[in-house]
Amino acid sequence: MSDLAAPPVGTIPYTLRRVSTIMTADPSDPLEVEGVLNPGTAWGADGELYLFPRVVAAGNVSRIARARVIIEDGVPVGVERMGVVLAPDEGWEHGRQNAGVEDPRITFVEPLGIHVMTYVAYGPLGPRPALAVSDDTISWRRLGPLHFVYQPELDSDLNLFANKDIVFFPEAVTGPDGTPALAVLHRPMWDLDWLREGEGAPTPAGIVDERLSIWLGYVDLEAARTDITALTHIRDSSMIVAPEAAYEEAKIGAGPAPLRTPEGWLLLHHGVSGPVPKGFELAYGSCYSAGAILLDADDPRRVLARTPEPLLAPETAEETSGTLGNVVFPTAIETIAGRHFVFYGMADSSIGVAELVRDDR
Repeated sequence: MSDLAAPPVGTIPYTLRRVSTIMTADPSDPLEVEGVLNPGTAWGADGELYLFPRVVAAGNVSRIARARVIIEDGVPVGVERMGVVLAPDEGWEHGRQNAGVEDPRITFVEPLGIHVMTYVAYGPLGPRPALAVSDDTISWRRLGPLHFVYQPELDSDLNLFANKDIVFFPEAVTGPDGTPALAVLHRPMWDLDWLREGEGAPTPAGIVDERLSIWLGYVDLEAARTDITALTHIRDSSMIVAPEAAYEEAKIGAGPAPLRTPEGWLLLHHGVSGPVPKGFELAYGSCYSAGAILLDADDPRRVLARTPEPLLAPETAEETSGTLGNVVFPTAIETIAGRHFVFYGMADSSIGVAELVRDDR
């Protein structure tokens, strides 16, 4: 349970305050020459906190690395690099023109006692969601791509579409059928013109807005306890949060694993304004900011509140200039000495830290 105080229903009185830039690309390392960004985090059995950045080599080939977070006086101040833990080694993680394992989100799933890493496998058919697990944060076992169980009411198959921003909740919730389940956020991408010109964006039944939105699905907890590979089978997915505020008018996506607070689940997310290109090209001219959404503790499909303005927008040089300028992209949150620190990508080139603090104004 978080030590954050409970805000009044309908408000989210928290803000993000910049702390520092803790990791920048090492130009002498061929694996990092195009940037370090969008990390996951996990506590090791040795009591140390580890950062798992996406590192990008020449040709936009991404790997997932591991680095020990250096903490001084309870504050993250830097990292000690410790090599690569996941590379695009599987056939479904690379194609003839692209390759990569990208944007890890790591959740310690308490009911299973295991670290669950979701990541994007950028293979022959674009970005696909995938999963790996670890007992020690050192060795990661791939479970393969995620599979979305067919839902007739959608009149569509979510497996047809690219998908990003996947992250598991740390605790069990009650699923739609009343049984214990693990909730997982994801973001389908409807545009199929990149695959076949003229195909457009065939949204599922009931979805009239093509803009990319946050969806929530479930994994059967008992099935995962019996066979860990059941984590890859997502059922009962539904759209829960669409773009609304000006800073997220183009698209939104989930950030770190939701933080359990007395009043519900606090989800940090990124909102994008400005132009959004077709396909998977970089969104030059867009602006990525960080906001927050409060979800109901018992039914996380229910949105209780959301921030009308960003908690953190690109302002510093590291956030406004880089591989993709004007990007603040939160992907991890950890509690250190009673304080909550958020790790975020900066302009697709560096990694920053901000503190999540209460703001009673």
